Amino acid sequence: MRKICLITTSRADYGIQSNLIRLLQNDPDIDFVLIASGSHMSCKHGETYQEIESDGICIHQKIDIGMDDEGDLYVEHVFANAVLKFSEALRRVKPDVVILLGDRYEMLAAAFSCCLNNVPIAHLHGGEATFALIDEACRHSISKMSHLHFTSCEAYRRRVIQLGEQPRRVFNVGALGVENVLKTPLMTRKELEDNLGIKFLSKNLLVTFHPVTLEQGKAEIQLKELLSALATLENTMILFTHPNADMEGDAIAAQIQKFVSSHPDCYLFSSLGKKRYFSVITQVDAVVGNSSSGIIEVPSFKIATVNIGNRQRGRIQAASVINCEPDKNSISMAIAKVYQPEFQNLLKTVQNPYAKENTAENILKILKTERLDNVLQKEFYDM
Repeated sequence: MRKICLITTSRADYGIQSNLIRLLQNDPDIDFVLIASGSHMSCKHGETYQEIESDGICIHQKIDIGMDDEGDLYVEHVFANAVLKFSEALRRVKPDVVILLGDRYEMLAAAFSCCLNNVPIAHLHGGEATFALIDEACRHSISKMSHLHFTSCEAYRRRVIQLGEQPRRVFNVGALGVENVLKTPLMTRKELEDNLGIKFLSKNLLVTFHPVTLEQGKAEIQLKELLSALATLENTMILFTHPNADMEGDAIAAQIQKFVSSHPDCYLFSSLGKKRYFSVITQVDAVVGNSSSGIIEVPSFKIATVNIGNRQRGRIQAASVINCEPDKNSISMAIAKVYQPEFQNLLKTVQNPYAKENTAENILKILKTERLDNVLQKEFYDM
C-alpha cells in the first residue's frame, strides 16, 4: 500500500485540493496522511484547519510554524520553522510521496524538507508565471525539487519540461480549482445573506487584494487607490476577504477594516471557505483584486474579473479578465467596463483555459500507479 502525504498551508490550497483530498482519504489502496500548517493554524487568518475538520477530513498532524506574528524577518522565521518542523514530521510519517501545490514560501520550505529527507514530491501547478512575486522563484524551485508534475495547461507542461524535467513525468491534468466549481453544492442568495449577515444590492463586488511581494512598500499605496475607486460606487455591496499571510498583509487588513467600518454596505471576512466563496461569486458582478482565483476559477462562472496590477502578470487568462493598473482611475474604468452591454455579452461565451475533465481522478490514478523506484535520481532533460 502506497503512503501518500499532502501538506496544506492555507485556505486557498486546501480549497483547490479538497476534492483530491477526499478521494485520497477514501481510497482503500492508499495510506493517506494530511498535514495542516501555515495560516491554517493562525488565529488572525481564521484558524481554517477547523474548516477542514468540518468537511469530515482527518488531519493527522497540525504544525504551527508561527504565522501570527508579523514583524522583522517574518518570512525568514516562518521558513526556518517550517523546514525544521516539516522535516521532523516527514521522519515520523515516512511517506512514499508528498503532494505540494503551488508556489508559496511555506511550500518551498516543505519541498526543501522533502529533499533533505529523500522523499519524492508530486507538484501541482508548476510551470506558471507571476512576474511580480517571489512566488515565481519559489514555484520553479519546487518544480526542480519535484519528481511528478501536474500542470494546469499544456503551455505550463512545456515550461516544466523546459526546466529540465522528464516529459514522461509531467502531466497536463487541468486545474483542480476549476473542477471544484462544478462539484461544489452552492448556496442561494438568501442562504448567503442569512449565513454571512450581509445584504446584496443591485450591484455587488467580491474583493481580494494581496501584498505584491516584489513591490514591497507599495501595498498600502495600491490598496488606497483601490479603496478610493470603490468609495465612488453607488448602491454597491462590497465583500472583502482577508489578504494572504505575507509581509504587509496586516497593514492591508487594517486599512480594509477601517474602510469597512465607515461604509455600511461593505463587509470583511477572514475566510469564507470553498462553498461560501464559490456561492458568493455566483451573486456578484465581478471579482476584483489580484488573487489567482480571479484568473483560474472565476472564468468558469462566466463572471468578470478585474485584475489589478502585476501580481498575476504572466498567467494565461480568459477573455473575462479585465487588467488594469493599481491606480484609482484605471480601476474605476475597469469596473465600469464590467457593466457595459458588450462585455456582458462576451461573458456568456467565455471559455476557461484551465478547464479539463476528471482532474482529481486523473491525478489520483497517476499517484497510485506511477513507479517511484529510482525516481530520486533525476537526469536533466535537454530539449
